[in-house]
Amino acid sequence: MYALLLAQNADEKALLSLVLQRAGMAVTTAENLERAMRIWTERPANLILLALPSDPLENVKRIRAETTAPLMAIVSPVNEDAHYNLLEAGADIVIPRPFSARVLIAQSRALLRRSGGVALLGLPTLSLANLTLDPATRTVHVEGQTPRRLTHLEFRLLYTLMIHRGQVLPTENIVEQVWGYSGEGNKDLVRGLIRRLRTKVEPDPSNPRYILTVPGIGYSFAQE
Repeated sequence: MYALLLAQNADEKALLSLVLQRAGMAVTTAENLERAMRIWTERPANLILLALPSDPLENVKRIRAETTAPLMAIVSPVNEDAHYNLLEAGADIVIPRPFSARVLIAQSRALLRRSGGVALLGLPTLSLANLTLDPATRTVHVEGQTPRRLTHLEFRLLYTLMIHRGQVLPTENIVEQVWGYSGEGNKDLVRGLIRRLRTKVEPDPSNPRYILTVPGIGYSFAQE
């Protein structure tokens, strides 16, 4: 198991690193979100612990735009509305300071036990319209192009669109199926992921032939 820790305060970073190690994980640390996302592309983590002092809500949204990995956010004391908004944005657990290291270890282990997604090895390979999606390797192969490896979110999005080919999926439904939580107010989240996925599957991303936009509603995978 591997954890990504985002923290700037040296003492808190040392304590949280120890907490994650005691929970059974190897730890990589980053002091800002940009570096964390670069690390993420090279080595996706099983759990993310966010303890940055800057705007936690925006940081949670940024992280959720890239991954569905379990996310714990440690924050300065917040009111009920702020706590609610963090959970709605995608944080799995919000922990106000001061926190108990012992309880945090247990929370980390509990979150890892509950987490887990679709077993990719058990999913069938999909082939539609000269495009093949291989869940075992999480790669997509478009005829005439080199196979491209997808991120977990890109894979979930393309798989969802392909198994519902020809159907228009509203943005809210896409968020629920790809990220796993309520999709209200997350059009920008989906739009960004669609844009990244198109660069990997479309011969001409500006004129898509596979992943189609239905204005005002959502997206669909083109019929064969």
